[in-house]
Amino acid sequence: MTKHIFVTGGVVSSLGKGLTSASVGMLLERRGLRVKMQKLDPYINVDPGTMSPYQHGEVYVLDDGSETDLDLGHYERFTHGPLTRHSNYTTGQIYLSVIEKERRGEFLGKTVQVIPHITNEIKGVIQKLADDQTDVVITEIGGTVGDIESQPFLEAIRQFSLDVGKENCLYMHLTLIPYLKAAGELKTKPTQHSVGQLRQIGIQPDLLICRTERAVSLDDRKKIALFCNVPLEAVVEERDKDFSVYEVPLSLVEHGLDEFIVKRLQLRSNALDLDDWRDMLHRMRNPKHEVSIAVVGKYAEHFDAYKSIYESLDHAGIHHDTQLRIGKIRSEEIEREGPERLLSGYDGILVPGGFGERGIEGKIDAIRFARERKIPFFGICLGMQCAVIEFARHVIGLDGAHSTEFEKNTPHPIICLLDAQRNITDKGGTMRLGSQLAELAAGSRAAQCYERNTISERHRHRYEFNATYRQPFTAHGMRIAGTSDQDKLVEIIEFPGHPWYLAVQFHPEFKSKPTSAHPLFAGFVGAAIERHSSRAERIQEVSE
Repeated sequence: MTKHIFVTGGVVSSLGKGLTSASVGMLLERRGLRVKMQKLDPYINVDPGTMSPYQHGEVYVLDDGSETDLDLGHYERFTHGPLTRHSNYTTGQIYLSVIEKERRGEFLGKTVQVIPHITNEIKGVIQKLADDQTDVVITEIGGTVGDIESQPFLEAIRQFSLDVGKENCLYMHLTLIPYLKAAGELKTKPTQHSVGQLRQIGIQPDLLICRTERAVSLDDRKKIALFCNVPLEAVVEERDKDFSVYEVPLSLVEHGLDEFIVKRLQLRSNALDLDDWRDMLHRMRNPKHEVSIAVVGKYAEHFDAYKSIYESLDHAGIHHDTQLRIGKIRSEEIEREGPERLLSGYDGILVPGGFGERGIEGKIDAIRFARERKIPFFGICLGMQCAVIEFARHVIGLDGAHSTEFEKNTPHPIICLLDAQRNITDKGGTMRLGSQLAELAAGSRAAQCYERNTISERHRHRYEFNATYRQPFTAHGMRIAGTSDQDKLVEIIEFPGHPWYLAVQFHPEFKSKPTSAHPLFAGFVGAAIERHSSRAERIQEVSE
């Protein structure tokens, strides 16, 4: 029977439940077990697709087009289990499904209530992932214990063990052990209170993951075990990692977490194999090169807005044994101060996706700077759209060229709505979403990076390159390096007269892993290394 691990969090938010859940999933996979991951979010939005990155960070897109929580990015980077629309549910989705059933008369006139109808719906979406091909389902409950929004989910997972048997469920609670500088000691009381809140609703944690800045002493662990009613070996320290989040799984192994879970759930597993992961961390700690990359975006000050971008750059750095110094540049600042002051000295410039007009001209200025100064450039989604606008204005000479997203009456609509998008009024879940095939031009830089001619990448956008302008672009040296929908949609552009200038309409950052860098990110960072090396050689020649 499929086993279930439920991950909850207490004391404060942002403790890292997603990273911890992903790490547990990875450790169980490395023991030969088949794992599926799931996130249940307590907010009422149907999905995060209409939420501002300032509110919720990036929107992570799956192959099937689901717009999901950024924690699913952690799941995919750490594990290999398939993620689908059943891997992320919100309160909005749960209530919407129950209300639709009520409207269809499926409850036969009964009064629809949180218990049992909402909780049954929640248990149903958890059970969807359990099958003969799955050994363990890990379900992370968003929010913090004590939040009113989380109560139906906590009640549902309490009931779940009654349905499938307590021996098939493990409750893992992530909590905080704060250090009080004035007292000079760690404090366990917040953890005791958090566990107490769980126990009041009928959930006794089997395992406590204690987030802490400092080592938790044996005496403190004994106190936590006693007051929280768990065995001593179930109190696991998870100290802050200054170097990399990819150290988390190894830290958990050192404290016996995987052994405890396998024993508690009576799982038949193999010996743990982390050789490639340890090798990856070794290469991170011992880089051979160092380069600087500027990420020019409108949400640059908010780290989680470009979470997968930064991770993918790090993966490419690992691939090349290179330490990356990433500069987070707000595109609005480039509009005010100019690219020369803010971007000079960087070895590569990346312009990511986004929505809305704010900061667009700054992105365009940054791309022109990269093109004219021969700095490696990588554009993603809106970054590609800004690249073709810049090229149209300053190379082809189409004055006023723009996107109809930002200027409806532009004389040259280089970027415009897809025909399928013109009559859509609802904003949620209606973009071009998910994985789609594209064909690459033979001999193109993209084909060289991928080492194949057909690719599948994930999309999230409404606007496209206007195909009526393809001829003047190619006539002025731009290469259409990738297309889809029988050559109707432009997916990749390149400028062959440039050391490394490539932009894509899709989101390659969603398919990169620390042990397997995405080929386009690897190509981009490789070009940045070449530029850095050649500049260093020129400086040395001048000095001699």
